Amino acid sequence: MKILISEPLAQEGIDLLKEYADVDVKTKLTADELKSIIGQYEALVVRSQTQVTKEIIEAGERLVVVGRAGVGVDNIDIGAATAKGIIVVNAPTGNTISAAEHTIALMMALARNIPQANASLKAGQWRRNDFIGIEVRGKTIGLIGLGNVGSEVAKRARGLEMKVLAFDPFISKERAANLQVEIVTLEEVLRNSDFISLHVPLTEQTRGMINEQALSMVKPMARLINTARGDLINEEALAKAIREKRLAGAAIDVFSKEPCTDSIVFSYENIIVTPHLGASTNEAQSRAAVEVAKQIIDVLNGKPARYAVNFPFIAPDALPIIGPFLEVAYDVGSLARQLCGGQIKEIKIKYSGEIASFDTNALKASVLRGVLEGISEERVNLVNANIVAARYGITILEQKDPVCENYTNLITTEVRDGDSTIIVAGTLIRGEVHIVQVKNYWVDVIPTGGYFLFSEHLDRPGLIGAVGKIAGDANINISYMHLSRLKPRGQALMILALDEPLSEEAKKEILSLRDVYTAKVVKL
Repeated sequence: MKILISEPLAQEGIDLLKEYADVDVKTKLTADELKSIIGQYEALVVRSQTQVTKEIIEAGERLVVVGRAGVGVDNIDIGAATAKGIIVVNAPTGNTISAAEHTIALMMALARNIPQANASLKAGQWRRNDFIGIEVRGKTIGLIGLGNVGSEVAKRARGLEMKVLAFDPFISKERAANLQVEIVTLEEVLRNSDFISLHVPLTEQTRGMINEQALSMVKPMARLINTARGDLINEEALAKAIREKRLAGAAIDVFSKEPCTDSIVFSYENIIVTPHLGASTNEAQSRAAVEVAKQIIDVLNGKPARYAVNFPFIAPDALPIIGPFLEVAYDVGSLARQLCGGQIKEIKIKYSGEIASFDTNALKASVLRGVLEGISEERVNLVNANIVAARYGITILEQKDPVCENYTNLITTEVRDGDSTIIVAGTLIRGEVHIVQVKNYWVDVIPTGGYFLFSEHLDRPGLIGAVGKIAGDANINISYMHLSRLKPRGQALMILALDEPLSEEAKKEILSLRDVYTAKVVKL
């Protein structure tokens, strides 16, 4: 076996790989140089600079696995690798401690004005009274997201004798109790925290979540910290809050576009900035190298990788049947999550029809990916789906039925949220994904990658028109509508396909209508 390392890697990872295979370290290769030699290797190890394009993957005739010594895999063509049966692995937990410690470091720097005092003294000024800070002991830190990094920040904050609040609707109460964290609403975090720290992945739901409305809720002496994703914060709104003294300070480690050398937040002395240093420690680099090296060795030995980014190989006889239903499984899981009200306790997956006679592990992983995407900081795949679900205290149940009454094949997901259950079922019709059941309603919805309004209401004259008028007044176009009702003049479900998402104000207006019970906008 031969392994190529195309970027600088911690020696611990190199040594581990050398125990198993012949290892070549060749850095600063051009794309053409890499393409010309990749055919000699079974494994390729990269960091963030090497672009593993479709052309590189096609040239890797012996390539079995590509390892990314870090979290992001934007520089790897996952689709091309999957199509060729090449496993892509990464190291999502290697930087957890380093990112948590950097968060705490930024919090302390904000509390004691350390960067400003350092710059002032080096400029020849002795201004002690200008840099009076605050103690963090006894203060409240509010964590938005209690995943890998957030939970480690919570542990360290407790050690500093701080009160810890957290908003994470998908974390179990048992997990939060073990961390001595109080689970509250997002609004409570914003209103009651002295320090607010972001630890959520970037999704359609979290993009720009710290906006002018959110910042209007914070205490004037609160301080904001972001070591997660740049696009979580509206920088204009942040600058305005600082300028109007509605926020005491902020510390930003991540930006919408990186490298970033010019930003509106750079203009404010009480906004501390660092160039994405969350994972920049020797220890994190070492852990990431070892973590990816172990997985490469496992894959080359025919064993599953703990953090496989793409789906492993599906048996040739099962691929024509199972393959097309991976998208159905994902969409069913994604819709169930978006319709769910909060903390998920249990996920039940039922496979009906011909698919029930095959190995459904890949389908289960795809359902879980849909449910957990946007909740977990890790990519969910066949190898780690159960691990990630268990980390969130979620029970997974599966059922197979070779008989399917209404369709050839059907995947049904039941997501239990406390005392309520969301049921979503989907199938393939003429090669297209169709959502055919939501709760107790039979429907027919084709996911388009756009926005949908799901609204339960009492079936009565004029209600659909009233909802349509609210959308029209908001200048939102409705491309089509579907209505399902349990009985005439009884409970019904209205589904509107929207060209754009409804604003919170429009949703509130819909909910204020008589006989409207729910109104949720999802992306499907």
